[in-house]
Amino acid sequence: MNKYLLSVLKYIFLLAIAIGLLYLAFQGVDIGRTIHAISQANYFWLSASVLVSLVAFVSRAYRWNLLIEPLGYNPKSTNTMYSLMVGYLANLAVPRLGEVSRCGSLSKAEKIPFNGLLGTVIVERVIDVICLLICLLLTAFVEYDRVGNFLEDSIINPITLKVNQSLQSVMFISVAAIILVALTGTIFWFVKKSRQSGAESKIMVMIKGLFDGLLSIGQLKRPWAFIFHTLLIWFMYFLMAYLAFFAMPVTSSLTWSAGLFILVVGGLGMSAPVQGGIGAYHLLVSQGLTLYGLSREDGLAFATMLHTSQMLIVIVLGSVSFLLLFFVNKNSANDVAGENK
Repeated sequence: MNKYLLSVLKYIFLLAIAIGLLYLAFQGVDIGRTIHAISQANYFWLSASVLVSLVAFVSRAYRWNLLIEPLGYNPKSTNTMYSLMVGYLANLAVPRLGEVSRCGSLSKAEKIPFNGLLGTVIVERVIDVICLLICLLLTAFVEYDRVGNFLEDSIINPITLKVNQSLQSVMFISVAAIILVALTGTIFWFVKKSRQSGAESKIMVMIKGLFDGLLSIGQLKRPWAFIFHTLLIWFMYFLMAYLAFFAMPVTSSLTWSAGLFILVVGGLGMSAPVQGGIGAYHLLVSQGLTLYGLSREDGLAFATMLHTSQMLIVIVLGSVSFLLLFFVNKNSANDVAGENK
């Protein structure tokens, strides 16, 4: 009961943050004008933006399969895709729950160890962070005069201030040191106990599976395919923002460099620990677009239009994928029961 209550309180807290960020984004904005601008959008270009995001989803699912291959498993592409979309859907409920949900879904559908899958997802996240940083550096180079001040004032300075405040806190340093020592000691204790017993404990099996997943990046059977799909995924993310520019008159004249900029700030917004990047995405993208001469209302209209379209496609595909995985698992269970008769 306490665990359930804690989960509910965590959800409410994060949702409150998202609502607070939305309030900051829309504070002092003519909401009626924003809604009117969205209603006048060209849905051909918006549909094109959604279509390229679907290509990114499929490519990401295929890339995940490439990471799973070194573990000795070859899951069906459809099940990998379903699990991925279920994960995206779960992230709309609780941030970071999607990683666990998609691993659990695929583990159940394909009988693959959960810990190994979780390791591959961690590898994915590290690669995504690297790609986002590369895009950030490219954006800073291409749009230095326009973007430099935005990054410094809106992202770098606030983060630096928080880090400095944390490092100056004796309590923070003490707690971090205690946690690190306790974690290290716990791992060594489990390793020693496992060796003394002559059999691997469940914890050691979990740790081993996690490391196997992490090491999958160095054991890829098709590394060039992995690189290709990584580039394809991020190019589709770029196109998703750039094509959406043409859906609204106020953004239709923006260039590819502006699309790259929106890819970066949008990615930072979606990385925020709130449900689906709600609020953080709207705030960063709308403020970023003011650098290109747009008003806050027009910037928010674009951010809301693009974010909402992506949320809707995740909700629809995620829900359908959840149902399809349910039938996959049900049929698998029936097959096993038939074999046991």
